[in-house]
Parts: sequence; structure tokens; C-alpha cells
Amino acid sequence: MQPPFYCDYGSNIHLGKRVYFNYNCIVLDVCEVRIGDYVLFGPGVQILTPLHPRDAALRREQEFGKPVEIGSDVWVAGGALILAGVHIGPRAIIGAGSVVTRDIPADVFAAGNPCRVIAGT
Repeated sequence: MQPPFYCDYGSNIHLGKRVYFNYNCIVLDVCEVRIGDYVLFGPGVQILTPLHPRDAALRREQEFGKPVEIGSDVWVAGGALILAGVHIGPRAIIGAGSVVTRDIPADVFAAGNPCRVIAGT
């Protein structure tokens, strides 16, 4: 883990073997974040589990979230954002600067905003 690394609690982050976080990564772990073995995160990657109500009045009172799960052997390139509730399948590659708003299957290259499958790996 390269510093600086930021998180909300730390206790909701579950890491597999040999996970690597490059510089300036952020994990907002309001909910559980489960990361498999041999996962690589480029610099500036953010994993964000919090959510807020769309209704402005409720935003003053509520915060909630959804867990994130990342399978083994995933590579998340620099500057990617992984949003609440997302599951990324094993061996997937997430392109730099991607905004992952929905589940990504195993064994694919996915990129973009919003992130979508580009090709099989």
C-alpha cells in the first residue's frame, strides 16, 4: 500500500492475499468492501460505498450505502471510481478514469463513463 491511503473506518475493508494499492487511493467503507487475491489498484482509485437519498429533505437526515465486491486478479487502472453496490468479476480489467456504476462480469476489459464492457480479456 503506497501512501497516502484514506478510508472511513478500515474495519469494513476485507483484503485477499497480495492486494496492491498505488498512491492516493480512497476507500469510503460505510459498508463492506471485499477484495479478492492479487488485485491491483492504480493511483487515485476510489471505492465509494455511501449513498444519499435523492430527496433533498431526506439528505439532511439519512445516509446509507451498498457493499462493493471485487474478485481475484482484477486490475483497476488509475483514477477509476467504483460506486456503491458494484460487483467486479474475477480477472476483469477496469480502464483508467472509468466510472463503474454497474456490475462488471469476469474476464473482460471494461472502460468509460459510465464503464461498460469493451472486450473479453
